[in-house]
Formats: sequence, C-alpha cells, structure tokens
Amino acid sequence: MTVVLVIVAAVAVLALLVGVHLYVWRRLVRDTTRSGLVRRIGAGAVIALGLSMVGALVLPKAFGPRGTEWIAWPGFVWMALLLYVVLALGVLEVPRVLALRALRRRATAEQASADLPVAVPVGADGPDPDRGEPAPPAPAPPAAASGTPLGPDRRLVLSRSVALLAAGTSLGTVGYGMTQALGAPRTVRVRIPVARLDPRLAGFRIAVVGDIHLGPLLGRAHTTRVVETINRTNPDLVAIVGDLADGTAGQLGGDAAPLRRLTSRYGSFFVTGNHDYMSGAADWVAELAELNVRTLANDRLEIARGGAAFDLAGVNDVTGKSHHDGPNFAKALGNRDPSRPVVLLAHQPVQVDDAAKYDVDVQLSGHTHGGQMFPVQLLVKLDQPAVAGLHRVDDTMLYITRGAGFWGPPVRIGAPPEVTMVELHPK
Repeated sequence: MTVVLVIVAAVAVLALLVGVHLYVWRRLVRDTTRSGLVRRIGAGAVIALGLSMVGALVLPKAFGPRGTEWIAWPGFVWMALLLYVVLALGVLEVPRVLALRALRRRATAEQASADLPVAVPVGADGPDPDRGEPAPPAPAPPAAASGTPLGPDRRLVLSRSVALLAAGTSLGTVGYGMTQALGAPRTVRVRIPVARLDPRLAGFRIAVVGDIHLGPLLGRAHTTRVVETINRTNPDLVAIVGDLADGTAGQLGGDAAPLRRLTSRYGSFFVTGNHDYMSGAADWVAELAELNVRTLANDRLEIARGGAAFDLAGVNDVTGKSHHDGPNFAKALGNRDPSRPVVLLAHQPVQVDDAAKYDVDVQLSGHTHGGQMFPVQLLVKLDQPAVAGLHRVDDTMLYITRGAGFWGPPVRIGAPPEVTMVELHPK
C-alpha cells in the first residue's frame, strides 16, 4: 500500500510540474513569438530548466551534495523563479483577459467603420466608363480583418507586455531574495518571561540557531558566518535546533568543522531535525561530539548559576519515529524537580502540544524557515501552530527561529536568515 501511495504521489507531482511548465511556455514563449527558430529555442529553454529542477532535487541525494553544484544552482534558482513567474502571470491573467476583450471591441468597431459605404455626391467628377477611364481600386481591408477582429500585432504586443512584466517582477524578487539568503544572518533579540525562573538567572542568554542546511549550495563559509554571528552575541549557551545538513557526515563533516569554534559559558547543544534523519542522524551525532557539540537525544541536564538552576532538555524530531528513534517526552522530562523551570529544544513547533502536557516553560524550535519564500508562510500554518516568533501555547512559551540557511532555492522573501539571542527573565 505504501509503494502504491508513493507512486501515485510521484505521478501527481510530475503531472503538476509538466502542467506548470506548459503554462509558462504558453505565456512566455508561444504567446510572445511567431512560429520559427525563436519559439523552438524558447521551448527548449523551458524544457531544460524543468529538467534542471528535477536534477537538483534528485542528483545530490543520489551522488552526494559535493560535485552536483552544477545542477543544483540552476535547478533551485529556477524553482524560485518558477514560483514567482506563475504567481505574477496568475495575477496578470484578469487584466490580460480584460485588455484582450477591449482590443477586440476596438478592432471590431474599426472594421465596422471601414466597411461602411462611402457616399459620392451627385455630379461629382469621377471616371467615365464611356470614355474608357478605369475605376479606382477598391480600398484594402484593414489588417484587423484578417482571420479575427483582433489583429496579430496587437495581440503580440499585449502578450509581450504581460510576459516582460511577469519576468521582470520575478527576476527582481528572486534576485533580492538571493541577497538575503546568501548573506550573513541577522541577530534577533527576544525576552521570554519564565514564571519559575530564579531571579539569579535573570538575563540568561541562549543563542538559538536552526536549519543551517549544509548541502550543495551551502558549505564551510556559511558555517563560519553563522559561528561568527553567534560568537558576537557572547551567549551563555548555544542551542542548535535541528536540520544541520542535507548530506551525510562523511560528505559534509568538513563543512561543519567551524562549529568547533563556538564559544559560550555552558556549551553548545543540538537536537535532530527531519533533514538530519534523511542524512544519517547517528553519524552526525558522532561528528558533532567531535566538534564539542552535545546532542540532547530525549535527554536533559541541569544548568546552574549562582546557586540557581533550570533544566535544559531536548527531544528527537518526530521524523525519528520511522527510524525507531522518535521523541520520548517521558524520558526527557519525567521525574524532574517541579520547582525548576525547563527549557526544551525540539525541532518542530508542532511538538509543543506534548511539551505543554509536561509543563515545559519554554520550547525553542525551528523547521519552518519562517516560510522562507512568501507566500509559503500560508502553507506552513496548515502543518504547524505558528510560523515564526514568540507564541504562547497553554502555559508554554514557544519561540520559532526562521533559521540561518535555506532548503532548495537560495532565496528568502519575507523571512531573512537569523540567529536569535533569547534572554530568560523572571515573570
């Protein structure tokens, strides 16, 4: 049954991709060109871009992220362009149809006016057939009368205007988004009130980063930018809330090496995300241990300062269930001192429902990328309780970071990459 569902889903996705590319070809190529070489070149370009997108999704998984950058860059950039081209064309469909109707009405009116008989005054001079004078040639029909009331030139001008507007808007949007995604993450500061926090722990600083996503488009330089941003915040503790890489530790371990340079008073901690399970979570846990980053796999420890303490806990991602390594809240949070607050690291915000049942004070999560590319934020809300920022679920404060990297397109629109400095304060 599972195999059948996978096949059905694959066929549905393939059909959607083909349909979307046909629509783009029609609006950007067929409607804007005359039959001939240019149209064939345009069709070939759309096919090649579509295949590059499929290659970007498949080849890095099959052959590893290193060595497949040549297909990942054009494929993933086209994925972003395709999204915004389709959105722009969709928005322009209504004005395009209205403009076509207006042009047809105008052309029909012009044709009707041209077809009216011309009155010749009585006695006016004109050719005399009796003297062998030829009659004047009949006026040529207007160009708009050929085939349809709307002449081909007018339709072409309109189609090209729509295509240029859609393409220009999409290129500008994606270009801006790439500058955001490929730049250094910004620093966001958030104060979280914690009811049971001892005043001696007031101002405790946790640098939260997630979704670093090392892979075919992000490597060692990206990790270095993230580490430098975190170290500038002078944190007490560093929390990496999952989705470190899209590739195995053997393939990308060297790109993660700058994490060894993270500096904080109480150390660096990690919990698994869904992409980590796709990339060999066990090997990454071992690799991170070599980099002085401790994984909280359904585990907790005490963080003490000045005679006061809170519990720091972490649970595995829900994806781990299919790897017999899922979240275990009872193991991570059971039998603890109820007078102490607890801060939980959990990759997906949806895990907050279980966290609230265990009286968790603060949950720090990632996963959503803040939507990464508008309007994907609207879809995230179908799967998660929130998209980004600070929220309350029962008595648990949930903070969701937008993450420092990206998945797929190297583009962020309305969701800049970030490292968050969380400060804990007594309520």
